[in-house]
Amino acid sequence: MTVESTAAQKPRRSAGTKSAASTGTTGTKRAASGAKRTGANKSPGADTQLIQLLTPEGKRVKDATYDPYVADITPDELRGLYRDMVLTRRFDAEATSLQRQGELGLWASLLGQEAAQIGSGRATREDDYVFPTYREHGVAWCRGVDPTNLLGMFRGVNNGGWDPNTNNFHLYTIVIGSQTLHATGYAMGITKDGADSAVIAYFGDGASSQGDVAESFTFSAVYNAPVVFFCQNNQWAISEPTEKQTRVPLYQRAQGYGFPGVRVDGNDVLACLAVTKWALERARRGEGPTLVEAFTYRMGAHTTSDDPTKYRADEETESWEAKDPILRMRTYLEASNHADEGFFAELEAESEALGKRVREVVRAMPDPDHFAIFENVYADGHALVDEERAQFAAYQASFADEGEDK
Repeated sequence: MTVESTAAQKPRRSAGTKSAASTGTTGTKRAASGAKRTGANKSPGADTQLIQLLTPEGKRVKDATYDPYVADITPDELRGLYRDMVLTRRFDAEATSLQRQGELGLWASLLGQEAAQIGSGRATREDDYVFPTYREHGVAWCRGVDPTNLLGMFRGVNNGGWDPNTNNFHLYTIVIGSQTLHATGYAMGITKDGADSAVIAYFGDGASSQGDVAESFTFSAVYNAPVVFFCQNNQWAISEPTEKQTRVPLYQRAQGYGFPGVRVDGNDVLACLAVTKWALERARRGEGPTLVEAFTYRMGAHTTSDDPTKYRADEETESWEAKDPILRMRTYLEASNHADEGFFAELEAESEALGKRVREVVRAMPDPDHFAIFENVYADGHALVDEERAQFAAYQASFADEGEDK
């Protein structure tokens, strides 16, 4: 897979034009899409003005508040943001393919959310601490975590594979929303230690309905904790649209807790970088928490066990294809003469090399221990667990018996 195939290169298809590959649906499924969410039933606040520095057409626009946070960005750094997004998407596509080939048990794709993750990830300092969920592959990339470690976890051969304190990047959290409480507690701790670093907690629109998130908002506000809550609103909590969870834009919830909330174009890497820098800096100054809502879209499935064609309309997905975060950054780089064909060609080669390395490393990993799930369930063992282990062992042995019969 080349950069052209993963970065949605020009010419861009208009939102009203269909291609067979755009959704992977059949005519029958399209006919049934009328029962799914359409443009007439949009997410709360979908028309709310976003903080935006780069339009979907790749045009740079000004914002008096947030321009200063990217005013000194160099062409090399702009190319770096683009490179991060392309390589992250390439890695993500390879992981999806590996899962389909039976190499991974599951994969949660970030397709479409690269700008939110790379922009916010590159806004952090080395001494800041990051608490992710399970989809922050781009943030992990920014924090220097080897992407193959992520795949080892989804293969079931490690519990993450990295030391959180080496990269100040916590292990992935599968329990929805609980990492926001961990982040708040950590932020309260570093305040007591007198550190001037900040904490950032990632979660999705679905997690915003969890009680843990509400509790973390309460504690962070009362204790003025230096934490940024970064919500990637990709508008679908698996099959549940945002309008089934909230009557107002998510960022406005911060008002009720007494701290600021902002909504940023989650497909604009420059805006995500600027807004996150602003939020982290105010946290370091002792001004307390901020809620950043990155308004974006999950272009693929929730995970590889999900089929989004069953609950959302093709037209909605097509409209977001025109807002592709990688395409708009490439358009800007080309229009500004910040990148030439040589740069894009080198990046394509680097992308292919990354994909090859990921495939080789994953296929060299051992198979997971099928019986590890029975360990450490009880401190002193349990008769029921022993019985279940024996049943599973008999089930596994049946496959060997079938092979012998042949």
